[in-house]
Amino acid sequence: MLCCMPGVAVVPALLVSWSSAAFIISYVIAVLAGHVEPLVPYISDTGTKPPESGVFGFMINISALLAAITMYIRYLLIEKQNESSHFVRSSCNMFTLCVGLMGCTGMGIVATFQELAVPSVHDIGALVAFGSGVVYITLQSIISYKSCPRWNTQFVCHIRMAISVISCIAFIPMIVFASKISMTKIDWTPGEKVKSY
Repeated sequence: MLCCMPGVAVVPALLVSWSSAAFIISYVIAVLAGHVEPLVPYISDTGTKPPESGVFGFMINISALLAAITMYIRYLLIEKQNESSHFVRSSCNMFTLCVGLMGCTGMGIVATFQELAVPSVHDIGALVAFGSGVVYITLQSIISYKSCPRWNTQFVCHIRMAISVISCIAFIPMIVFASKISMTKIDWTPGEKVKSY
C-alpha cells in the first residue's frame, strides 16, 4: 500500500517547505517592489499585485495539491492501521479526508482569485480553507487519541490537540475581525476616506 512505502514521509516535509517558500518568496518580492510594508502584512496582500501575484498563485496551488496528497496518505495510513485495531469507523476517516480536501479547495480559490480582484470569492476561499483546516486538525487529533497507545504516543496526541485548540482560538478572532473589515484597497493616500462596501 502507498502509505507503507518508504519515502512517503517526504510529502508532508515537502508541503511545509514549499508552503513556507511560497509565503516568503511572495513577501520578499512584494516588499522589494514596494507593494506592501515590511512589517507584518496580510498574507493575501503579498500576493495581490504582479509580479508576486503570479508567484503566490502558482506556489499556493502547488501547496494545495501537496496538502491533498498528504491528507490522502494519512487517510490510507489510518485505513491500514484500522484493519488490525478497529479504533475508528471508516466513514469517520473518509469524512475527515473530505473536510481536509475542502480546505485544499479553499486554498486553491485563495490562490486563484486575488484579494483585490475578486474580494468576495477570495474571502469565501479563505473561510473554507481556514475553517476546514481547523475542523480537519481537530478530527485528526481525535483519531490520534483513539489510536493511542498502539499507533500514537500520548505526547503526540497532546501536541496535536494543543495545535487544534490554538487553531480554534485563532479562528474566532479571524472571523470577527474579517467581518468588520470592508477594505478593498492596499495603497492609501493621506486624507483619503474609507469607502464602505
